[in-house]
Amino acid sequence: MKILFMGTPEFAIPSLDALIENEYDVSAVFTKPDKPQGRKQVILPTPVKARAQEYGIKVFQPEKLKIDETFEIIKQINPDLIIVVAYGKILPKNIITFPKFGCINVHGSLLPKYRGAAPIQWSIINGDTVTGVTTMFMDEGLDTGDILMQSKVFINDDETSEELKKKMSVVGADTLIKTIKKLQSGELVSIPQDDSKATLSPPLDKITGDINWEKSAKEIHDLIRGSNPWPIAHTTLRGKLFKIYKSRVAQSRPAYPGKILSTSPLIVGCGKDTSLELLEVQIEGKKRMPASDFARGYRLSDKTILGLAISSEKTFSEGF
Repeated sequence: MKILFMGTPEFAIPSLDALIENEYDVSAVFTKPDKPQGRKQVILPTPVKARAQEYGIKVFQPEKLKIDETFEIIKQINPDLIIVVAYGKILPKNIITFPKFGCINVHGSLLPKYRGAAPIQWSIINGDTVTGVTTMFMDEGLDTGDILMQSKVFINDDETSEELKKKMSVVGADTLIKTIKKLQSGELVSIPQDDSKATLSPPLDKITGDINWEKSAKEIHDLIRGSNPWPIAHTTLRGKLFKIYKSRVAQSRPAYPGKILSTSPLIVGCGKDTSLELLEVQIEGKKRMPASDFARGYRLSDKTILGLAISSEKTFSEGF
């Protein structure tokens, strides 16, 4: 069985590795074009490209899929099956319908829940305790194809989206191999999705990370976990951007939302009479550091309110 693999980020690498380890014929790899990265804007290969080159697999990086030149490349490869894992591009109908065995996608949720670009992040932000991986036949919709196999994954209380993504990438690779083996043996059964139960997981943006301190400590903690490593949950401190990388739900206590309740440990009041301990933070213009170190050097007090300008802090009432 000749396979064309399509993927771009680290999440896709375990699936590519599993195909090679199980001696499948991965004839070519499609990945997104290389882009400048980091402060120095150095052009680096995508993670999947780098791994494919280690295996000596031919790599293609088309800018567009809906053009004749791209389809001609696929016709020359002539794959029996296309595997798509976090590729980052929408496949047109002529590509989806070309392979003999179709296109199989590995998606990071238990479909039809969390269709879209950021299912892992939103599962954490929404406070879920269980998520999973789905293999599915692709169609022209957004993650609407028939379900093939699913594997559940439990979400730990303090797990970030980066940590969960690594765990799920391994589960996804295992589920993919099981799916292909069932396809080869003729045992694979596809199940249409129940569209009435579908939810979406749109891409995150910087606004997603804005902290509303009137929400409960648990909701804010989940936002912090789900927004790590990007866009990083944030607020303001004396008019400066203040990023929060790690936190822990503290003992409940009545407090004005956003008010500093303690500096050692660094605890902030939240909505619904809850409070949150900050563990790792970064103020604008400074490096990321433990919250305890930051609190010692930044002269925080019980009049400090996150999310307010310094002028507001000076006039803050002592009554809360």
